[in-house]
Amino acid sequence: MKLHSMWQEYPALQADLSASLQLMEKSLKLKNKEVEQAILSMIHSGGKLLRPAYQLLFSAYGSDKDREKAVALAASIEMLHTASLIHDDIVDHADTRRKLPTIRSEFGNDVAVYAGDYLFVCCFKLMADYASSMKSLQMNSRSMEKILAGELGQMSKRYDLSVTVEDYLENIRGKTAELFALSCFIGAYESGTSLRFANQAREIGEAIGLAFQIMDDVLDYSQDAAALGKPVLEDVRQGVYSLPLLMALKNDRQQLLPLLEKQAAMTEADTHEVYRIVQESAGIDEAKKLAADYTKKALQAIQKLPETKDETKTYLYQITAQILGRSN
Repeated sequence: MKLHSMWQEYPALQADLSASLQLMEKSLKLKNKEVEQAILSMIHSGGKLLRPAYQLLFSAYGSDKDREKAVALAASIEMLHTASLIHDDIVDHADTRRKLPTIRSEFGNDVAVYAGDYLFVCCFKLMADYASSMKSLQMNSRSMEKILAGELGQMSKRYDLSVTVEDYLENIRGKTAELFALSCFIGAYESGTSLRFANQAREIGEAIGLAFQIMDDVLDYSQDAAALGKPVLEDVRQGVYSLPLLMALKNDRQQLLPLLEKQAAMTEADTHEVYRIVQESAGIDEAKKLAADYTKKALQAIQKLPETKDETKTYLYQITAQILGRSN
């Protein structure tokens, strides 16, 4: 079982993340072994496991030092994330993720829907078994609602050339930032911290998630398909307009409109032209500035956290700075 190389610098966290993956494996009990193996392959496809990592790190702040519980809740968080990715791939008609075939491309949309739903069930079973209060289950349910609202919000704005930066932020606050926020909240609250502290952790997670998604969208205009493991600018062809493009539309609307108005009929040459215009319009730089604002907000809030006996606060700062300053 190989974790992302970034965790080699954090051996204790690495061990807990490995234990979370092992628990996820044990929780999968499907009669259809092909689909079970496809889910396992997705779980082990090289994701960074950032959300369970934040859950585990914030669990160090409470008085309840129950490692088994922390590992189980981290596993539930990653199952929730994986389920959302499976459903994303269905909506986006994606054939690959992290350079591997998606479940929908291998088994069809019907099987993929059930696979995602099954992971939601696994997530809630672990939460029900290990969460100490209804508050965590309520937060999990509300987070799923916000994630869905973000996805539906994005769908409702497809091919909408009047979409605003505020619309974009509202959607990614649901579809991406919410799960980071939940991870930090659950880690803190379930380890016995005050609700006030857990809500501070939640705010940190939301800022991290917003910056993370913006940087992800920036990379669509900075990397080629091989580096990203997904077709560059496929979102544009499907009418999903991310922040660099929205920033570019402010400055170069006249150039971009004739291309974007083609909608799904856009050719590869058209998407490359969009790519060129966005790069030359400073759309990427403007998006990076907003990501930097959220990154600064998260790092400043982490700096204000109390010190712990271990290096948790240092790790939180280092990992956050690393992932939000990434180039891949």
